[in-house]
Amino acid sequence: MSETFEPVEQLLPHRDPFLFLDELLEADETHTVAKRVFTEDHFFFRGHFPDYPVVPGVILIETMAQCGGAGLCQVGILPHGAFFVLGTVEKAKFRNQVRPGDTAIIEVQNTRVSQTMLRQSGVITVNGVKAAEATWMCIVGNGK
Repeated sequence: MSETFEPVEQLLPHRDPFLFLDELLEADETHTVAKRVFTEDHFFFRGHFPDYPVVPGVILIETMAQCGGAGLCQVGILPHGAFFVLGTVEKAKFRNQVRPGDTAIIEVQNTRVSQTMLRQSGVITVNGVKAAEATWMCIVGNGK
């Protein structure tokens, strides 16, 4: 049975050019899986090694955090459009490059979730090969 997920624009307050998810693939109380195709027209490729473009590590971390937040909104743990910002990033490792045209699969595990804080860990793979991993904490607020 195929589950229908809401568009990420309905789940997150992020917008282009800083929305880094294309769609959710799985989501429940414990984990979220999403995908992102990084196309050559992304703004950061123009200046991040123009002759050999790679997705910056900080964008990969942001992509994982957006995935985790979108999943929590999808399953109703957080309200749609919840405002959350990175508070800490730990154990970040960048193992392989993500380049224009790559499809990133993002998998996020929820470690601790409350209405004011989330702790999650995630992995990004491209073609089954681990590209990045990290653990982070986000502060949840009202955005005002």
